[in-house]
Amino acid sequence: MLRRALQPGLSRGVLGRGLGTHRGRSTLGKVEGSGGYRGSWVAPVSSYVTFRTRDPTHDGKTVGRLGEGDQNGKVSEIKKKIQSVLPRGAWNPLRDTSYLPPEHSDVVIVGGGVIGLSVAYWLKRLEKPQGAIRVLVVERDHTYSQASTALSVGGIRQQFSVPENIQLSLFSVEFLRNINEYLAVVDDPPLDIQFNPSGYLLLASEKGAAVMESNVKVQRQEGAKVCLMSPEQLRNKFPWINTEGVALASYGMEHEGWFDPWCLLQGLRRKVQSMGVLFCHGEVTRFVSSSSHTETTSGEEVTLRRIHEVHAQEEMYLSRCPVCGPGPPSPPPLVPAGEDGPQPGVPACGMCPRDQCGRGLVWPDRRAGWCREGAPWHPAGHPAPCGAEEKGPGLETPFVIDASGAYFRREGLGNNYLGGCSPTEEEEPDPGNLEVDHDFFQDKVWPPLAQRVPAFETLKVRSAWAGYYDYNTFDQNGVVGPHPLVVNMYFATGFSGHGLQQAPAVGRAVAEMVLDGHFRTINLSPFLFNRFYLGEKVQEHNII
Repeated sequence: MLRRALQPGLSRGVLGRGLGTHRGRSTLGKVEGSGGYRGSWVAPVSSYVTFRTRDPTHDGKTVGRLGEGDQNGKVSEIKKKIQSVLPRGAWNPLRDTSYLPPEHSDVVIVGGGVIGLSVAYWLKRLEKPQGAIRVLVVERDHTYSQASTALSVGGIRQQFSVPENIQLSLFSVEFLRNINEYLAVVDDPPLDIQFNPSGYLLLASEKGAAVMESNVKVQRQEGAKVCLMSPEQLRNKFPWINTEGVALASYGMEHEGWFDPWCLLQGLRRKVQSMGVLFCHGEVTRFVSSSSHTETTSGEEVTLRRIHEVHAQEEMYLSRCPVCGPGPPSPPPLVPAGEDGPQPGVPACGMCPRDQCGRGLVWPDRRAGWCREGAPWHPAGHPAPCGAEEKGPGLETPFVIDASGAYFRREGLGNNYLGGCSPTEEEEPDPGNLEVDHDFFQDKVWPPLAQRVPAFETLKVRSAWAGYYDYNTFDQNGVVGPHPLVVNMYFATGFSGHGLQQAPAVGRAVAEMVLDGHFRTINLSPFLFNRFYLGEKVQEHNII
């Protein structure tokens, strides 16, 4: 029944406008109309969003209803009249609420990392007429200390197995290489994204060689410049690589490499602020919705919901605060609730029906990275090599992905490298603990890297960190577009490690869906949410 019921709803047009958010002891907004949801979730374009703000220092009492135009003008006029009749006009009985978010908004984006900011950017860029849409971004970590964006190693590649992923990265690399044509702000210095076009080098064992060949064929069909290399060709081009166990390699010759994630984040934030996007520091905890009933062509009843309020926990208010990662850490379960409570079958985790998954289809994995330098370092149990040190990877070093899953890239001009490895499902650490597991590096990361690059036997760890990895356990692909049963909710989440590099393209895709009701630049229909209900996987094989 659900399969048949979902099909008619996928081609609907603009879903609605306006959203509300309620933070910690305060209501950020009330959504009127339809909208969207994203990893950072988007409350789409619609009539307007009403925010009932409360001051946390006043035990949740309403201190004012915020808005623009006449409302603020009247408050200002009343204050002036009161002050004019007092000695020296010093008394100010009305609190200054100028730092609070607006009372009305057309789109609310929950999560302000690169994807959330990219959605905001494209909404404002594509809006007609200019200034037609008021956009609010709600972000809980204004320091970016745990943002996936800031903790990423910053890679971009087209070496995927799904055509849509290749198209997304080709669009995004053009955006990055011409970033100042998109994100320039008058009187501000140009952005230096520090794009390093050294390519990606993926290594395959005998077991994975056939899959690699098939993937490269798809990549070439989509316009990616990728070549296959035999072990002998690999040794000739990169003499520092030990090709033992390598049957085939794929090498990105153009439009692949790495860049500065922080620069992209700051550039997007600076630009959208100049375009009039507003920011609020808070953590979304709940949606309030209403329901309506419809029937399929076969006469089966379907319940649809529309979000009217977004509740968020917030301890401080900022009208234009710093923004950060839209992905993990995952928020608490978000259940659209109406008068009769949560709708059965509507995802409690925001990603999957509660009777199918207790933890969620998209959840935060923890990943760690290590910065290493070419100085002697001999872990316990690993004897130091004899003789002179071998020459390590130089300036031509690509982003190397070993068949074991370990990876590294060069960092800067010296003998410094960044790298890590994804743990197996059995080795997954507690996502609530971001302390680095140094034993994992010594036991799982360092040995395969040293085997692949003999010069790495003498590496020394300089620094390490752990961050979140937004992982889609269903098919390792992003979730983009509207929820089939919540008519004003859109998703942009679950990219399983490639959200940063695809953010410019995904932001445009979501903005097109919100504004026009369909994808225009890149057709991302395979990534719609309804595939979870229908059980139709879009499996991505090149996940790092």
